[in-house]
Amino acid sequence: MRDTLSTLRSLIASLFGANVPESGAWDRIPPERMTPRERLIRRSSLIMFAGAIVNGIAGLLLIAAAVHAGSRDSALFLTLQAALLPRFAIDADAAALLVIGGILTNMAALLVLAAVILAQELWTVFSAWALTALNLAALVLYGFAPALLAILPLGAVGIMTLGDLRAFRLNPVMVKELRGRMRGPRGYAIITVFLTLMSFFTVLLYLLRVPQGGVVVTGELGRQLFIGVLFIELMLIIFIVPALTAGAITTERERKTYDLLQTTLISKATFVVGKMQSALGYIVLLLLSAIPLQSIAFLFGGVSEAEMLLALVVLLVSALALGAFGMYFSSITERTLAATVRSYTVAIGITVGLPLAALMLFQNAYGNVINNFTVQFTDSPAVESTTIYLDMIATSLNPIMATLRSQQMLIDHQQLLTMRVTLASNGASIPVLSPWVLLTLTYLSVTALLVLLAIRRMERQGG
Repeated sequence: MRDTLSTLRSLIASLFGANVPESGAWDRIPPERMTPRERLIRRSSLIMFAGAIVNGIAGLLLIAAAVHAGSRDSALFLTLQAALLPRFAIDADAAALLVIGGILTNMAALLVLAAVILAQELWTVFSAWALTALNLAALVLYGFAPALLAILPLGAVGIMTLGDLRAFRLNPVMVKELRGRMRGPRGYAIITVFLTLMSFFTVLLYLLRVPQGGVVVTGELGRQLFIGVLFIELMLIIFIVPALTAGAITTERERKTYDLLQTTLISKATFVVGKMQSALGYIVLLLLSAIPLQSIAFLFGGVSEAEMLLALVVLLVSALALGAFGMYFSSITERTLAATVRSYTVAIGITVGLPLAALMLFQNAYGNVINNFTVQFTDSPAVESTTIYLDMIATSLNPIMATLRSQQMLIDHQQLLTMRVTLASNGASIPVLSPWVLLTLTYLSVTALLVLLAIRRMERQGG
């Protein structure tokens, strides 16, 4: 057993470990040599990161308290609702779930801003003030007390940056990469192939779903076309995005231009975030170009604007997370091929390996309660609810399953954020979150952490 674990550890280390030596530095400037502007940027990022940690700890403490309470009739849920969300008419346990979700949302937003503000992006200042306004509105309208944990760091950074707004600008690396990508034939070729495949599969789905000589139920046909096109689009995104970012840094090494970059005024954060933004901008272009194909479903009915927006959010955050994995692997490897293989390994693990593991471990507990299937696999309500929540988390980490379950909750139950499900063991009901919420929060947090790690890794690398 020990030899097996050692072999597995060595395999993981060889597959995902860094092979670029940590020597020298790009722009790792000691604090005493920083300019006032550089100290402002670093201090703002640290404040955001500290705020994210505080919100994460608060979220974990509330999760532990909710798990300890164990029952929706517990006085602890009523206490939490009265203290943290008093002016929102909802069940006490569902209120606790929304409070946890709100805290984790602030954590993810602060992590993203902590990473992007290092690149001196102009939109981070406006985003900080917008998030401050949203948290103030939640505090005033609904009594969402944990909003203070985000208002303090966001307000502090917003006030600090007002003194030097000229420190923030449009990312030059992003502008250069986008212009270069669209000037060559490759960018248009990818869009053409993408739309051709999407059109082919759309027509194929239509022909397969239309009965020969039968009656067409237009609403059902429109919904099936929409879900089918969305699934195909998601699969294409999963296999296109890693290729766009896996060579972002390794290509510079292979072209022998990495040393030249260190002689410019471009910081490592500007370089990493600019590369990420250029790849994401191109992905947004792909998604927008496919909207007319998705809109065909509106001709048949059965699809709402909320479903379209939900699908777009899932596609965007999935592309963002997969792009961040590609960027991180590109920062720790010397060759584009190695970074690409690692990125696709993670993508396949998330889309194929994770659902299979969840099915074996949790027996589709979350899917059964969403579908109102009564499958009693235990007599303990605590074990059943824990299994449902664990399966909900596993489902939320897979973009394909998260999309299907979220669409199902929205279409069949008319619920966008939360819904109540019935336990088979004792007939009680518990609240669950829609998977797209957890997927968005998790993927945004992972993206921010991977970008920060890529920046840190480049900080330690020499030419």
